Amino acid sequence: MTRWFEDIVIDEVFDLGAHGFATEDMVRFASLYDPQPVHTNSEMAQASYLGGLVASGWHIASVGHRKMVDALFAEEERLRALGREPGVSGPSPGVNSMDFPTPVRPDDVVSFQLVVTGKRPSNSLPGWGLLFNRLTGTNQHGDLVYSAELVAFSKLRDYRMPWWQKLLQALTNLPLIGPLIARRS
Repeated sequence: MTRWFEDIVIDEVFDLGAHGFATEDMVRFASLYDPQPVHTNSEMAQASYLGGLVASGWHIASVGHRKMVDALFAEEERLRALGREPGVSGPSPGVNSMDFPTPVRPDDVVSFQLVVTGKRPSNSLPGWGLLFNRLTGTNQHGDLVYSAELVAFSKLRDYRMPWWQKLLQALTNLPLIGPLIARRS
């Protein structure tokens, strides 16, 4: 999130936009990254239990993630245009779950949303907080086609490192003392 940890509101919904899944794009993506017949071969897919060609889950997740990253960059630009300094996003320590409850078919249009479902200061990275997010995709019929529980780091705006942490950090950089401290940790 390109807002400071303190400015992030729990349960705020971010509409990320929609994406149309054309047959050619579905087959191209699957041919490169998930070459299973249900994603690449209409005839074999028709004979499968899915009853026709479906988008790869990795394709759906990739599009949703791209929409999310584009929205983060847009939020950064929006804040700068208002004369405000955007927050600092950190890396993601992982995805807790990912589900594809309804297949995405050719010509489906999927709308994506991101919701921050929780947050807390990090126990392991001073000055950072953890964000718990839900990224979802819904097709034009209102069916949930994608849901992922994501975790990400966000920097605290007003964090000041305690003196003892500054001292410990400085000592770990010293040639003789640093290795001794590192062994004890």
